[in-house]
Amino acid sequence: MLGIRFIKFDAMTYIIHHKKGRVVREGRGLAFYYYEPSSSIAAVPLASNDVPFIFNEVTVDYQTLSVQGQISYRVRDAKVLAEILDFTVDASGAYKKDETEKLTQRIINEAQSSTAALVHALPLKEALRAAKVIGEKIAIDLKAAEAIKALGLEILSVNVLAIKGTPEMERALEAETREKIQQDADQAIYARRNFAVVEERKIKESELNTEIAVEEKKKQIVEKKFETDILTAENTRKVRELKMQADIAVEIERQKLIDAHVANSRKEADAQGYAVETLLKPYRTMDWKTLAAIGKDFQANQEVAMAFRLLAENAAKIGTLNITPDLLQSLTETTPKLNA
Repeated sequence: MLGIRFIKFDAMTYIIHHKKGRVVREGRGLAFYYYEPSSSIAAVPLASNDVPFIFNEVTVDYQTLSVQGQISYRVRDAKVLAEILDFTVDASGAYKKDETEKLTQRIINEAQSSTAALVHALPLKEALRAAKVIGEKIAIDLKAAEAIKALGLEILSVNVLAIKGTPEMERALEAETREKIQQDADQAIYARRNFAVVEERKIKESELNTEIAVEEKKKQIVEKKFETDILTAENTRKVRELKMQADIAVEIERQKLIDAHVANSRKEADAQGYAVETLLKPYRTMDWKTLAAIGKDFQANQEVAMAFRLLAENAAKIGTLNITPDLLQSLTETTPKLNA
């Protein structure tokens, strides 16, 4: 009535009431009467908002990918924002212009500029794995952007939800990944087989080392036995040498004894010979007939034999000599001994 109206706002809305070009009241969650023909009311929402985005960018290796995410922000200075964008409401509290789209577009433009600067420097594979890095880069750039500060906004968070390549490129990467996985599987199989071969070789080496140790032990035993046999043989040889030396010593002593015995026997024989020589010396110049005659055991038949010997010696002087068998028999018969 008469242009006077009542309006009320919630606590998340900052109200600036202008009247005749001057700010007559401002604040959050106001409710008041105003004169419509001379009043202008700006209502700036203070609640945080989420701005989704999706960017198509090209990597350094000329591959196209899409970056999808979300930016959360809130109005830090409502008066600054109200001076740049039109948040005027009518008598029913509805906005006369929709400035929200313009606000979000400015934020998205800043975010895309930051994303493009990073993605253009990365190859495709790195870019697909750089969601966290891209999100942090966007957040830092937005907080430092003069356009965001000029709007009186505060960036709460930036989340990159997905980074995708084209379907063809994804299939190619999937094929490459499958091949890599297959290669890893083949490598694992090879490593397992190689490990088995290595372990089997270690077992065989251990068995061979055991056999070598056994053979070495046997060799040591044989060498020790051989040394023992050599020592025994050496001892036996020494014993034989000692025995031989003892035998030689005995033989030497025996030889000395024999030599002494021979010397004594020779001396005894020499003594006996001398005695015999001395005893027979007187008889050497005697005639044998005289020697026969002085013999203690001179018999008649011996005398007869001597007579015949004398006859034989003087046969040249004898003319005729007759010896009858009766005479010869009588002469050869045994007769008593004749005393000298």
